[in-house]
Amino acid sequence: MARIALYARYSSDMQSTSSIDDQFRICRDQAAREKWKVAGTYKDAAISGASVTLRPGIQALLQDATAGKFEIVLAEALDRVSRDQADVAILFKHLKFAGVKIVTLAEGEISELHVGLKGTMNALFLKDLAAKTHRGLRGRVEKGKAG
Repeated sequence: MARIALYARYSSDMQSTSSIDDQFRICRDQAAREKWKVAGTYKDAAISGASVTLRPGIQALLQDATAGKFEIVLAEALDRVSRDQADVAILFKHLKFAGVKIVTLAEGEISELHVGLKGTMNALFLKDLAAKTHRGLRGRVEKGKAG
């Protein structure tokens, strides 16, 4: 029976704290179907996906992966781990070195191909989101509204 770690994240104060509970619930359902044993849960709440260095949940997960506490990290989707391409690549490399696979409900087992393609797609998403946010803020300023 494989030992797994569950990872969940939501990125801003504007999102519901129940998001993490929902992510854990659907991951636990998948773990039960696969007959995997949940060895630990890790989470980062209201922390952007753009930087893993400031996320205590990811840091604890990496430490425990290196210590051999589990063989698989299960998350809802790769963008829940991180949207930053470089961070995903580094995490993938560290986990692979520790003998730990990343599996997501959305993508399945993550490979180098996923890291490259999803990382590029997520980087484009963040660039588009930043442009739309800037456009919206500018519109509010031009209409004389605050923030």
